[in-house]
Amino acid sequence: MTLDELIRKLTEKGIDVNEVLLEALSREDPDYSSEERIKFAESYLKESYEYLNKGDPVQASEKAYKAAEEVVKALAEKFRTQEYQAFMREGMWYSFVDHFNLFHKHDMIH
Repeated sequence: MTLDELIRKLTEKGIDVNEVLLEALSREDPDYSSEERIKFAESYLKESYEYLNKGDPVQASEKAYKAAEEVVKALAEKFRTQEYQAFMREGMWYSFVDHFNLFHKHDMIH
């Protein structure tokens, strides 16, 4: 099996090969991984604009979300945040909204 065939097979099974490779790289060299994530974010953002120009807001928003996700992960890696430490311990990234803090900050603004 060639590398291209392996990548195609993994992709068909729903495995994000880029993410798997970036996570492996992050464990060894988080600074380099964060730089690569920014490049992916730029690519996703470009795709988002292309989908907008084609009149496909659903795909555009999905690509924009992926861009934001990569930027957040890049920052977490770069600054070794608690979220990055959790990824290192547990082998996966978590995404959630802290509704209490969100509403508390909202109340403070108004």
